[in-house]
Amino acid sequence: MSTATTMTEAVPCPTPALKAIKNGFGAEITGLDFTDGVTDEAFRFIEAAVKKYGFAVVRETNLVDETHLELARKFGELDDVTPYSNAGRVHRLKYNELFDVGNIDIDGSIVDLRSPRGEANKGNSLFHTDSSFNPRRAGYSLLLAHELPPPGTGGSTAFADMRGAYRDLDHEFREFLQENRFIARHSILHSKKTAAPEGFKDIEPTDHFMARHLLLQVHERTGIPTIYLAKHIHSLEGVSPQESQSILDRLFEHSTQDKYVIEVEWKNVGDMIVWDNTCTMHRAISGEFVTKYRRDMRRATVHDDSSLAWGLNPKSDQRMGLP
Repeated sequence: MSTATTMTEAVPCPTPALKAIKNGFGAEITGLDFTDGVTDEAFRFIEAAVKKYGFAVVRETNLVDETHLELARKFGELDDVTPYSNAGRVHRLKYNELFDVGNIDIDGSIVDLRSPRGEANKGNSLFHTDSSFNPRRAGYSLLLAHELPPPGTGGSTAFADMRGAYRDLDHEFREFLQENRFIARHSILHSKKTAAPEGFKDIEPTDHFMARHLLLQVHERTGIPTIYLAKHIHSLEGVSPQESQSILDRLFEHSTQDKYVIEVEWKNVGDMIVWDNTCTMHRAISGEFVTKYRRDMRRATVHDDSSLAWGLNPKSDQRMGLP
């Protein structure tokens, strides 16, 4: 009597696909599904893409809060919202390691643009790098869409390639910047006041801590020179306020040309963007959704672990909140 044996063939996992977006900057990844957790292979695939291209859009991830944080922790030590909670803001989300960067208030309503949080959120529309205003800056950021407004109502995110911008600097201007080794002073209050002057009219950024970071740097993960630029920069040390502003204006005008900027559209709940703050800038693109439609976006922020993480600041765990 023979016994029949039924063989179950293993179903292979789909291979993720990667497509570069523009001029060697930005990548779009499809085929990664985190429903059953985060594998080291998936993490390494994303990490390699971000290292090479500066940022990666990962479509339809099926991530939830727990797996979002699981993936983020593979990149390094996480920041949290404690400084903002200490300033009196009630955190809407379950985990302090997730930053609430949408437009939903604690009661589920849309944030009033005239409220303190609404005024503070306006700074996200300026090109910046996360946490450059802290003694220890951010390395990676992982932003996940939980609820999106209808298509065509705004809400995309723009990224600027700071390695490419450095590469194409005018020769004389680049030599001038290199010779002076400018130190930039970063302040969250400066960028907030720039974006919302009325809401922050009683705040003087120079009365508060400013983080000091070199303006020109080498991106350690690739060895490629970059500009560490952000609208958080209040001023450059060693020159007059007028010359400082002139230099910064010239750098922003150069670095935000179309050839260095990619605007990413959020298409699906579960889309995620991972970027390296040490070689990119980013900003939120506003639209009519801001006051009409809910938008739930959650970001995990990874502390930088490079030799430039603390810049020229004391190695402190201090982080800047809002007054």
